Amino acid sequence: MFSPGPALFLKSIGLSPGNWRRGLLIAAVGAPLAVLSGFIGSRDPELGRFYPFSKTACRSTKSFLAFEAAYVLLYYTAWEFLYRGLIFFPLIPAVGLVPALSVQTIISTLHHFGHPPSEIFAALGAGFVFGLIAYYTGSFFYTIFLHALTGVATDFFIFRRDYRSANTGG
Repeated sequence: MFSPGPALFLKSIGLSPGNWRRGLLIAAVGAPLAVLSGFIGSRDPELGRFYPFSKTACRSTKSFLAFEAAYVLLYYTAWEFLYRGLIFFPLIPAVGLVPALSVQTIISTLHHFGHPPSEIFAALGAGFVFGLIAYYTGSFFYTIFLHALTGVATDFFIFRRDYRSANTGG
């Protein structure tokens, strides 16, 4: 009924710091790239219409920050837990690294259908990159950080350009 080693199971699906030195290095190198990706994405008119998901959160800086904090905790964390943790890590010993990367990337990219085309193409590349980061660190914590930073940066640049100035007169 119960696993004899729940800590080992959690570690096996990437729910641990993993190789934290490697993870922190990747996060430090990846952070500027994530912010740059968010800035570039925010320039796409289709992404600008699509994001932030909650337009009402853009009524004030305070509501925007609350929305983004909830988004990181409830969306990005769950996303990475599902795709890099529950799907990707268990597939590696069963089918190998490349097929596991492919499966989780295909499924997570399909989950983006209905979003702007630029995001779908970005999801395809990010699925492989985030999968490799999770694999080489043994954790999906670092992909949560980079995925969330990219999304929050995109929302921030859109909010700053389209909403904050319109709602504050500045």
